[in-house]
Amino acid sequence: MEYFAHPTAIVDEACEIGSNTRIWHFSHIMPGCKIGNGCNIGQNCVISPDVVLGNNVKIQNNVSVYTGVICDDDVFLGPSCVFTNVTNPRSAVNRRGQYARTHVGKGATIGANATIVCGHDIGAFAFIGAGAVVTKTVPAYALVVGNPARHIGWMSEYGHRLSFSNNLATCPESGATYKLENGVVSRIS
Repeated sequence: MEYFAHPTAIVDEACEIGSNTRIWHFSHIMPGCKIGNGCNIGQNCVISPDVVLGNNVKIQNNVSVYTGVICDDDVFLGPSCVFTNVTNPRSAVNRRGQYARTHVGKGATIGANATIVCGHDIGAFAFIGAGAVVTKTVPAYALVVGNPARHIGWMSEYGHRLSFSNNLATCPESGATYKLENGVVSRIS
């Protein structure tokens, strides 16, 4: 199946949109963006030029994904979360072409109303709490909350908080085992 776009959605020419992707009411897909297979783009979203979305990316309502953002497979963007793409915007100063890049790793979750300040990558399977303001790079599997966002723990690939003992933790849902070494979490089984 080709992608589905609601009749109120605007899909500009020169976009690449994968099969089984759904684009809902009043959303705008701009030229040059690449959207993978099986994505869901909620109501009132904007996908700006040259944005790249992997497969199975879920974008909730009222999200603008600005030029410079790359989301890997299985990323979840919560309702009304915000990306910026210029570190020092001014209305009277044109900074197009100076957009900072933000990379969101595979399986990461960004909660409702969170703000991601551009130029700070989000690691694979990281979890950004609702309303957090991310002002620095977030490592893989990290759980961050608050304004500014601070690291308070680690999350499994299934979205459960990990409790480490002797540098090992097990996800209560999947049974996968994780190792914490030198401030870095990796899945080992």
